[in-house]
Amino acid sequence: MQKIMIVGAGKGGTAILNIFKQTAEVIAVVDINLNAPGILAAQEAGIPTGTDWQAYMSDELDIIIEVTGEDKVFRELRDARSKNTVLIPGSVAFLLATLLEEKEELIKTLRKITYEHDLIFNSSGDGMVVINTEGTVTLFNKSAEKIIGIERELAEGRHVTEIIPTSKLPRILHTRKVESNQELLLPNGAKIITTRIPIIDENDQLIGAFSVFKDITDVVNLAEEITNLKEIQTMLQAIIHSSDEAISVVDEDGRGIMINPAYTRITGLEEEEVIGQPATADISEGESMHMKVLKTRRPVRGTAMRVGPNKKEVVVNVAPIIVDGKLKGSVGVIHDMSEIKNLNRELNRARQIIRTLEAKYSFEDIIGQSEEMTIPVEQAKLGAKTPATVLLRGESGTGKELFAHAIHNASDRKFNKFIRVNCAAISESLLESELFGYEEGAFSGAKRGGKRGFFEEANNGSIFLDEIGELPANTQAKLLRVLQEKEIVRVGGTKPVPINVRVIAATNLNLEKAIARGSFREDLYYRLNRMPIHIPPLRRRKDDIPLLCERLIRKINQDYGRNVEGVSDDAIRKLIEYDWPGNVRELENVLGRAIIFLNYNETIIQDEHLPELQNNQVKEKEEDDAKAKAIHTETLAVQLERYEAKVINSTLVAVNGNKTAASKLLGISVRNLYYKLEKYGIELNGMQ
Repeated sequence: MQKIMIVGAGKGGTAILNIFKQTAEVIAVVDINLNAPGILAAQEAGIPTGTDWQAYMSDELDIIIEVTGEDKVFRELRDARSKNTVLIPGSVAFLLATLLEEKEELIKTLRKITYEHDLIFNSSGDGMVVINTEGTVTLFNKSAEKIIGIERELAEGRHVTEIIPTSKLPRILHTRKVESNQELLLPNGAKIITTRIPIIDENDQLIGAFSVFKDITDVVNLAEEITNLKEIQTMLQAIIHSSDEAISVVDEDGRGIMINPAYTRITGLEEEEVIGQPATADISEGESMHMKVLKTRRPVRGTAMRVGPNKKEVVVNVAPIIVDGKLKGSVGVIHDMSEIKNLNRELNRARQIIRTLEAKYSFEDIIGQSEEMTIPVEQAKLGAKTPATVLLRGESGTGKELFAHAIHNASDRKFNKFIRVNCAAISESLLESELFGYEEGAFSGAKRGGKRGFFEEANNGSIFLDEIGELPANTQAKLLRVLQEKEIVRVGGTKPVPINVRVIAATNLNLEKAIARGSFREDLYYRLNRMPIHIPPLRRRKDDIPLLCERLIRKINQDYGRNVEGVSDDAIRKLIEYDWPGNVRELENVLGRAIIFLNYNETIIQDEHLPELQNNQVKEKEEDDAKAKAIHTETLAVQLERYEAKVINSTLVAVNGNKTAASKLLGISVRNLYYKLEKYGIELNGMQ
């Protein structure tokens, strides 16, 4: 590196210093003014400074630059320098300094222009690529980086086809023709529209090619979405116009934009009377629900009003149309009240027919607010929602069949058949063929082609087996097969027939005692007893008697053509005091008898209209008194047995018929208790 000494630290010396301090070794800067700018700049750069140039003169000095502008200093330097040291006079140095300054200014200007060009080049949203005549990328802007997916540093200096294998830009170097708005698919899947331009200088020489392009992937997708939206709009219009419901749509300002033919049919208004008109245009009586919904942004349902010139009575449902959180309008559905009323009438009629043909009653028909009645009703409602077999237990007349009807009507089988079978009312010889059907020729008198039994008739529905405890042993075995295998075999047949039937059984007998006697199968009992429901006798829910009277009187009025309004308080008290061994059925008979003997001008059942009601306890006391008179004629053993029977009976009553609890209180085994019950003939209906 050449060693330079600068003599003179004025403006020219400072410029020379700034040039050579980066490219040569400046050993000293000398000036008689130690505050000269060149001296200060040298000191800041760590270069030796001084006022006497002779102190730095040596044979190793390569160049001396004299910029003082004084001839005397120049001559002294020329005489004192070594023969190997070059002396550059001040005029030359000044010229050199001027040229260097101009060079610096030009470089700054070029940098500024280059920066501005790069700023413009990179700020464009369009991708731009420039190649030279060899096809090498010389310019690659930021948008090109983003669209093509390659960084500028990796792109510039490489052949364009290495960056974009599908590029047609090299073709422009041969054709020298502009290619405008050409579509191209990039390797990364982006779709662009590009314009390719040759670059030709003022001498008509080709110096490269230029490409400017735009990513149209989003535009294409948007166009596809618009196409899809148009298809969806067409589809929605087709759906709306095919609907039998009257539909109207308004925009966010409450002006009509769409109606369907059903709207015109119900309101009597044509499109030109609604489209573009305020939402109130169709209102004859009432407030516009469209405007209310647009104001509150909340849906409105079931609002009655009158619409159109004929003041049609309708019910309106209106909902807001909200897209991306912005209210765009509302849609309304109009229901013709006359059509609804007709449909309701037809529905009620159909329900009445169905209830007459199949299950008649629902849980609404079960009267009772007492806890004793509420519990079995809730159990029955739960059981209705499952396919489980239900066993209804209770005394005669408590309403077991009513529960069976209600369970069927509350189940998912309610639209299928409900078959009722009283097992005690069909002779043993016919019961099996009635339940399971028979094949042709199964027995004398069998119909040609055979006959379907009750279980096949009830397929997919429910079958109610009342008095299940009266089934004979062989029929019990077949019923067990039905419950286990979900199939039946007809009498005289061998092929099993699959069935899907929900069994609801009922009994007023003590099945546990029947099992002990051997008259009822234990395995069938456990199949039937999956969901037992105990229906309480009327004597345990006397609080329900007023409600029962009200419902029963209404029924009796319909049957007898009477108009009895109710029961007096005295009569109610008399009914509550009675124990009702016949339960609700007996209560209905008592009320019916009273109504028969009422005069037609009497509308309230009084105490005197009721027949004589005497509780069993009174009868038993009278019988006990009669027996007490005959005690002296009986032996001690007979009297002890009678007393033992009475104790057992009273204990069972105290524990509501629970045999296990009774045996514990009496201090005997359950088996011994059953023996004594059979011995003394104790039978408590409905007690378990």
